[in-house]
Amino acid sequence: MIKISKNRAGTQRVTFSLPAAAPPGRVSVVGSFNDWTPGRHHLTPRSNGRRSASVDVAPGTVLQFRYLGEDGHWFDDPDLLDRADGNCVCATP
Repeated sequence: MIKISKNRAGTQRVTFSLPAAAPPGRVSVVGSFNDWTPGRHHLTPRSNGRRSASVDVAPGTVLQFRYLGEDGHWFDDPDLLDRADGNCVCATP
C-alpha cells in the first residue's frame, strides 16, 4: 500500500507499507528515489501490524520502485497496478 501526504516543508511524503509477515523476513523498498540501492530504506514494524518506510520527494515526482526481500526475492506492491519498465510506478500530486 502506498500513502502520499504533504509535509510541512512543502514536499510530498511517500510511505510504502506491507503486512508485517508477508513476505516473511526483512524487506527494503528500492527505486528511483534511492538510486536503486538495496538496504537504504528497510521497512520497519509499526504498531498497526504493518511495516513501512517513507521518503520525501518534490511534488509532481514520478517514482519507480520494487520491493526486495530476503534471499534476493524482488516483488511488486500488491495494491499498485501501474507499471513502467517492469517496475511499480506512483506519482505524487
